[in-house]
Amino acid sequence: MKNSIYIGLLTLTYIITSCTDVIDVEVPTAEPRLVIEASLDWEKGTSGMDQTIKLSTTTPYFETDLPNAVTGAEVRVTRASDNAVYVFEDQQNGTYTSNAFGAILNDVYTLNVIYEGETFTATETLLPTTSISRVTQTKDDGFDPDALEVVVYFDDPADEENYYVLRYQEVGDFFPDLVTVSDEFLNGNEIKLIYEKRGDDEDDEFQPGDVVDINIYNVTKEYYNYIGILNNQSGSSGNPFTPAPVELLGNCINVTNKENYPYGYFRVTQTDKQSYTFIED
Repeated sequence: MKNSIYIGLLTLTYIITSCTDVIDVEVPTAEPRLVIEASLDWEKGTSGMDQTIKLSTTTPYFETDLPNAVTGAEVRVTRASDNAVYVFEDQQNGTYTSNAFGAILNDVYTLNVIYEGETFTATETLLPTTSISRVTQTKDDGFDPDALEVVVYFDDPADEENYYVLRYQEVGDFFPDLVTVSDEFLNGNEIKLIYEKRGDDEDDEFQPGDVVDINIYNVTKEYYNYIGILNNQSGSSGNPFTPAPVELLGNCINVTNKENYPYGYFRVTQTDKQSYTFIED
């Protein structure tokens, strides 16, 4: 009996192996483009002087091990009210830093990046941000009645058009989740946002003792739309070979050669941050 089972497994293995074909997938390639990650966030209660900008280039889909950090660029941010210039120093690893950035609410800032003889630029206003009034937890309002959710409350200013991005990142996770909300139907009211961490099994849900960092940002309508499209595209398909519905461009432009446009976004905003530790419900 044991011999029969062994032979049967060998036969099955042979059949599976002999029916395996190698499929070569041709993925379109393009010239590398500059990627600008320039989110200058002034956290309430801090000076906002320490800021970092990241520069990289795009890489082919199957060649993620290729080095793509950009070094040797010139990076500056200029404040409009007094023409103060903040130079971001090249750290030789794709990051450019400043420890003297001057944050002034409602002032206009312009980013200039010079890379390989071309100039990339973008302009944003440093917006004041609504504070988080309180954070709680619940199991009552999410998709899964047994899963813990974090609940964030904040007051929307009356008679203003406001757009918000909330950033949730559990301590220990590599990537945050970004959630967008506008006050179109909530103007002047307290806004309550429920965030439930969703995954394939219970291990992906929040558990007592987990800590989540929460940031709130008042942002421009353009950045609100940008993050909304980014979220839609990143969750639009489980097939990694499905092309993106549209090419997602930020507010950065190439003033030297408009055809060699960059990816990424330049954002300047105040932010309020709170951390929440889940307790046994």
